[in-house]
Amino acid sequence: MATFVLIPGADGSAWYWHRVAPLLQRLGHEVAAVDLPVADPAAGFDAYVGAVTAAIGGRRGEFTLVAQSLGGFIAPLVARRIPSVQIVLINLMVPLPGESAGDWWESSGQEEARRRHYGRLGLDLPEVFDPMEAFFHDVPADVLAQAIARGEPVTRFDTLFSQPWPLEAWPNVPTRFMQARDDRFFPLEFQRRVVAERLHIPVEELPGGHLVALSQPEEVADRLRG
Repeated sequence: MATFVLIPGADGSAWYWHRVAPLLQRLGHEVAAVDLPVADPAAGFDAYVGAVTAAIGGRRGEFTLVAQSLGGFIAPLVARRIPSVQIVLINLMVPLPGESAGDWWESSGQEEARRRHYGRLGLDLPEVFDPMEAFFHDVPADVLAQAIARGEPVTRFDTLFSQPWPLEAWPNVPTRFMQARDDRFFPLEFQRRVVAERLHIPVEELPGGHLVALSQPEEVADRLRG
């Protein structure tokens, strides 16, 4: 059975995976869901990788690294430190060597791609970013209520967003990329282009929006198991 290491996005909370993790565990897999140090402005790549290895603890064997969104800057670094059989990327930022997470938005063309996507849907892109509209539009009401009750996460990426991504190339580890069709933040057509240019692998489509592990946990678990 596999050991899945579940790395969240900019929210930084292992709670993001709370609907997926039990489904994998019921199938006999081990799961390590990670809390990232997103509230620490001094935390850089070493601290984020350290949080992942701390969540793994004393587990042994080969690991499947699963990363969401901002986790794309972290999972490849982890793969250089622990024996990884696979990297699975979901709705994710794909970095280039030397590119910082702060620079990624402009260099990837994410903002303009998002604007064009809204135009194709006949929607107006909000002038003020609204996480409920961008992230939670397809999350079930009960799960949304839990997320709201947890409170808005405190995030400070002062160091992380300024550091150049340190790898010279993507790790030599089998990699899959899954993208949700209704992601309003990283549109599917945008991700197809970015992944083709940066990773040269196909994009597997999923139903759901950006927070697909909250809205489509069974689908995510089934794809991971497969």
